[in-house]
Amino acid sequence: MKKIYSYCRSKLLFTFFLVALFVRGEAKATFCPNLCTCDDETLEVSCIGANLDVIPIALNPSIQRIVLKDNKIKAVEAAAFQFYGDLKAVDLSNNHLFSIPNGSFEAQKQLIELHLKHNKLSSINENTFLGLKSLTILNLRDNYLEILKNGFFNSLSKLQEIDLGQNRISHVESNAFQKLVMLRVLYLDDNQLRVIPSNALRPLNALAELHIGLNAFTSLINDGFEGLDRLTVLDVSGAGLDNITEKAFKGLSALRVLKLNGNKLKEIPTKQLSLLLRLEELILGQNLFTDVKTAAFQGLFNLKKLDISGAKMLTTIQAGAFSDNSNLETLILNSNKLLSEMEDGALAGLPNLRHLLLRDNAFTGFSESLVSWNELRRLDIAENMLVCDCRILWLAEVLVSRNSSPVLCSEPVNMKGKPLKGMQPDELGCAFFDPRKQALLATLCVAGIALTFGIGLILYYRFRRRVRDVLTDYKWSHRAISRKEHEYRKTFSEEEYIVRAAHTHHHDSQSQHYLQQQSQLSAHQLPTSNRPVPVTEL
Repeated sequence: MKKIYSYCRSKLLFTFFLVALFVRGEAKATFCPNLCTCDDETLEVSCIGANLDVIPIALNPSIQRIVLKDNKIKAVEAAAFQFYGDLKAVDLSNNHLFSIPNGSFEAQKQLIELHLKHNKLSSINENTFLGLKSLTILNLRDNYLEILKNGFFNSLSKLQEIDLGQNRISHVESNAFQKLVMLRVLYLDDNQLRVIPSNALRPLNALAELHIGLNAFTSLINDGFEGLDRLTVLDVSGAGLDNITEKAFKGLSALRVLKLNGNKLKEIPTKQLSLLLRLEELILGQNLFTDVKTAAFQGLFNLKKLDISGAKMLTTIQAGAFSDNSNLETLILNSNKLLSEMEDGALAGLPNLRHLLLRDNAFTGFSESLVSWNELRRLDIAENMLVCDCRILWLAEVLVSRNSSPVLCSEPVNMKGKPLKGMQPDELGCAFFDPRKQALLATLCVAGIALTFGIGLILYYRFRRRVRDVLTDYKWSHRAISRKEHEYRKTFSEEEYIVRAAHTHHHDSQSQHYLQQQSQLSAHQLPTSNRPVPVTEL
């Protein structure tokens, strides 16, 4: 009954469409719904957010592109697209589609792109896309698909890109992609897969990009990507990985880009990565390793870009960490909240480094010998805990010629929040910290010391005899004085000295008393007149 109803309805709609054309009196008469844009020159119709609940059927039958995004369409009518045999692109994203009847696109032999993103599709089968012989891009992202069964895509022999991400897929049968021999891009990310569907992926000999992150793998097994020898991009980010087996990447001889960020790796998988001899870009942030060890990326001689951002446990970059990566051009180490140390030689051996991003870490300063700062095309060291003192005066000068994010001081307190760029030596408390001034000051100090020493030598050689005589006299005089004091001290013992001193004091007192008495007696005997004293009395 449903089939009969659909058939009758489609015939009725087709009749209505023919009548509309006849009434308008021209073969190309069309009807453009409200809030839509219909261009008969480019043969494009755009009905974005037009509040449509059905697919319009009275459009120009020659249209090649129709965009029906952000509407309220719940179903694709069996004959909805039968009138538009020249369509090359259909976009039904962001609608309320629950299902697509078999053969809905059977008339679209020239359709290249079909976008069904962000709908409510829960099932498809081998007849859903019947007739789409020219389809190269199929977007089914953000729907409710749970299982991919064998033969689902058998009719899409020319398909080159399929997006099945952000669904609820927990199982992929081994022959689900059997006939997709031309498929180059596959999105299976953000699903509920617990293992890599290796058997299903093996027939995809032409696959160049595989996005399979945001699942729940925990581990990458050996030979999990066997047969994908043309794969150039592999995205396994956010997949809960805490282990990568030794031969997990075996056979990926053409791989150029690898994304392993957002996992639970406690160490950088140095040995596993060394198999990827052609790797050029590696994203490894948001993992749990604490340091980047010496030769951590051994064997990756062609690596050009490395991104280790958001690693919340990372504290140290060891010396020689990138010793095998002489072709590295871009190094990104952003938002590692505990990263405070880059050992001397951490960036040694990187002659091609041109982009260095060290934003939002815990660095308090940088070594001037760390890298050839002036040769960098892009430098970002903002949002660090920089201590602005003499040690980074050179950095203030390096930043002058760069149009980069503001680099602000964190310490000392009086400098907090001030831009480092262009700061003068006296602002950093080091007026003589300029290397040229330092060299001049050191030269003057050395010259002064040498001059003083030279004058001393000249004076010594010129007056050495006098100096010797003076020293000799002083020496003998000192010895004589010392000898006399010694002899004097030997004359009397300490006890004798005390007795003699006491006796002398007593004798002196008696003499003084006697003299006083004699003086008084003489005073009484003096004559009262001024007569001359006879000589006899004297």
